[in-house]
Amino acid sequence: MIGRIHGKLVEKHPPQIIVNVNGIGYEIDVPMSTFYQLPANGADVALYTHLLVREDAHQLFGFATEPERSAFRQLLKISGVGARTALSVLSGLSVADLREAVHSQDGGRLTKIPGIGKKTAERLLLELRDKLDGAPIATAGTSEARSGDIANALLALGYNEREASWATKQLPAGIAVADGIRQALKLLAKS
Repeated sequence: MIGRIHGKLVEKHPPQIIVNVNGIGYEIDVPMSTFYQLPANGADVALYTHLLVREDAHQLFGFATEPERSAFRQLLKISGVGARTALSVLSGLSVADLREAVHSQDGGRLTKIPGIGKKTAERLLLELRDKLDGAPIATAGTSEARSGDIANALLALGYNEREASWATKQLPAGIAVADGIRQALKLLAKS
């Protein structure tokens, strides 16, 4: 099992990246939450990974944090949820937002994610109810942590610190990271 990769980031084509480790380029699929945190091409990058071995392919998935990887693994254990669906869930919601949605049994937040219908959302809420309450997957869901995640995503996209700080201050308190990034990008495009 490949549990962690450290090397030079060679290419970024969402949702896939290539990391060069001692001359070998690993193709790694990452959720958008991780993609937004990646450095520029040519920089060092370290990711937690999950190797999925199937009859027809070996796929490597990368995550910026251990809680993201743990959530991905929990999602894979759910009947009818494959790697692409799990990646979509983590691209649409941070781990803290997913935990909050499961805790409040808010299927509406899950159905906003492309590829997640009402039945899949209900299954996720049911299956994850006891799994996400534990400490291994929980992350800080405070407004400051979300603002920091949004600002880091803007910095990774090439905005400077002043622009990222200004945009995050314009956002409503408690906004989800993915929604905050979208709104911040709209604000920055207008300015």
